Amino acid sequence: MNRLLASVLLLAAAALPLPSFAAELDAPLTCNESGHQFIADLLEQQLINPKPSHVERNSINAFSPTPNANLTAFGFRVFAVVGFEKDDPLFREGDGEPLAQSAYGAVVFGSEDKVKSALKEAGSTAIVHHVAPLITAIFCKRS
Repeated sequence: MNRLLASVLLLAAAALPLPSFAAELDAPLTCNESGHQFIADLLEQQLINPKPSHVERNSINAFSPTPNANLTAFGFRVFAVVGFEKDDPLFREGDGEPLAQSAYGAVVFGSEDKVKSALKEAGSTAIVHHVAPLITAIFCKRS
């Protein structure tokens, strides 16, 4: 009987949805921190995968959110986070000239105009860059 009860409890637990971890990236995307701090904080909270999914020639590392992370930036769902810090082992270097000494941001689902409007309303100095239809990058960099 105890085995049956244990089996039923295991099956019930397996059927429950996994917890989702929500995090808003609005505060760091006001461009007041380093690429290292931005990425390290997300890694510590286990909101992004530890290895970059892609590294650009300019050394920008793209990290995917973990399966249960629910990342948003200014009300937009985050598709990926990006970052780089020169001479930092947290990041891989590309084969071209680094974009900046330190840079970070988020790639979101949203039109460039709507993202620009949301950042302006929030007082963010981040750069908005069109990536593809309805995909926009929000980017902070330090020289």
